[in-house]
Amino acid sequence: MQLTVDPASTTPPYEQIRAQIAERARSGELPVGLRLPTVRALAEELGLAAGTVARAYRELEADGVVETHGRRGTLIAATGDTAHRLAAAAATEYAERAHRLGLSPADALAAVETALRLAFREG
Repeated sequence: MQLTVDPASTTPPYEQIRAQIAERARSGELPVGLRLPTVRALAEELGLAAGTVARAYRELEADGVVETHGRRGTLIAATGDTAHRLAAAAATEYAERAHRLGLSPADALAAVETALRLAFREG
């Protein structure tokens, strides 16, 4: 599992770790049941204090992204059904494409709202 931490970022390192793991779990890149590295191992790999990684793991557990199972370690939790994961992936793809096309967030959201009204009216 390749994670990166940008020491020059205004985002704290624990939050950078939390966000990367959460996004990868949401997208399915980190499958349910995958065992994450130990706090010490990941801290060593990233050149961070163990407390920084521990905080990221605690926040992930509080958000329901991971589960800690003692000797079995920290595992990616089942965080929603397939439909929700697929919808989140589609939304991410759309947001990235809208950004590449130069749409403002308001214009991108308006397009989504129109599409949803049309889809659910016909459904």
